[in-house]
Amino acid sequence: MSREPRALLALLTLAVLGHGARLLLQPRSAPPGELLASATTSAQNPAQQRARAARNSRPLARGEQIDINSATAEEIARLPRVGMSLAKRIVAYRAAHGAFQTTADLDRVSGVGPGLLAALTDRLRFGAGTGPPQAAGTAGANSRTAAANRPLTGAVSTSLVDLNSATQKDLEALPGIGPARSLAILAYRRENGPFAAVSDLGRVPGFSQAMVRRLTPLLEVRR
Repeated sequence: MSREPRALLALLTLAVLGHGARLLLQPRSAPPGELLASATTSAQNPAQQRARAARNSRPLARGEQIDINSATAEEIARLPRVGMSLAKRIVAYRAAHGAFQTTADLDRVSGVGPGLLAALTDRLRFGAGTGPPQAAGTAGANSRTAAANRPLTGAVSTSLVDLNSATQKDLEALPGIGPARSLAILAYRRENGPFAAVSDLGRVPGFSQAMVRRLTPLLEVRR
């Protein structure tokens, strides 16, 4: 045999041996279709995904309420004018500061204002929640705001707050009045002039008639 054929045969032999070595040393790959089957098995059932999406996107029925202290972000996002981004901020605030006591407490969450508070007034429940223990100062503040949801009984202080001269600090001292509501009162007074009666407070965004009734014993209108 001439040198040229022998050289070609040697090169072919080396190529075969090299390919065989690679096959022996390379980790065994999954059989075709195995990876796809595994991913399909671990994925959530498409029907369950559709059902969950439909459940979380449907608007609240008439009279339906959301427990703001136990609901997930997806459930909170079903509330009117509350998207997923704001719902996540509400859940994060709840986890950091504890359960909400009244609708007014939501005023402390970034993105919540008087208009939204008014829209949520009849849509929320306030369960016990599972937030972290509250410090004494926080608990005291929540006790004061909780008074906004309880009927006022017994003697009422003779030092009434005048809606036409009260400062933001005076208004925030009232039960259930946070920064947003106090600013809404000042804006209404600036744009519409002095209040003619305490009942006019119901025209301010963020104040339901029930809340006006609870605050009436603490307010007055001086001419």
